[in-house]
Amino acid sequence: MAVADTGLTLAPVGRESVQDRVYTELRRALISGLFAPGQVVTIRQLSDALMTSTMPVRDALGRLISERALEALPNRSIRVPPMTLERIDDLLRTRILIEGEAIALAAPRMTAANIAMLRGLMAEWQVLRLDGDPATVDQEAALNQAFHFEIYNACGSPVLIPMIESLWLQSGPCTRAAIFAFSEAGESDSAHFHLSMIEALAAGQAQAAREALVADISRPFAFLRKKLLSKEIAA
Repeated sequence: MAVADTGLTLAPVGRESVQDRVYTELRRALISGLFAPGQVVTIRQLSDALMTSTMPVRDALGRLISERALEALPNRSIRVPPMTLERIDDLLRTRILIEGEAIALAAPRMTAANIAMLRGLMAEWQVLRLDGDPATVDQEAALNQAFHFEIYNACGSPVLIPMIESLWLQSGPCTRAAIFAFSEAGESDSAHFHLSMIEALAAGQAQAAREALVADISRPFAFLRKKLLSKEIAA
């Protein structure tokens, strides 16, 4: 039987799926802080690590540059944007505005299932934290992300979600150092703020939820700010 000519030109599924997987993996690595601020990356280095050809890596890097998660340098190399006072202040200010609005919108929309999911994620996180193993930082970061996006996805705004994802993408390399330091020190403030968010959301209290969120996301940025200022003073 002859196949009808639809006039459509479709990209091969296999090639497209590889490009998507490479982009998704590099995106995950940036959000998780696996790349350090100022780190230079090369297409060959990444393609070797991902065990793929250079083309999907090149495409993924182009997308990440357009999302401001990476930056192209004049010598054609690519790097993670360096950590500066201006950058961390700008990221924190924007995250407070956008994520604060998202959690306020989510407060009256949270269901019993949402609250149960948040409590479950917190229970998992507490187990890892009490173990005190620095090797679990990646898992802790993943649980933290899942916790926040369980809330944000309930806000009812399809416009806000990609904006928040972009902010996390840009923040990841900066905040990883702070998260690691907090984990090593066994600090529990994150648990306190997360639990405060859960209780405020369960009660539908938008302002209290926003305040707990702002306190939570401000901590790593305050840590980084202090670290940068101490270096400037020492210099």
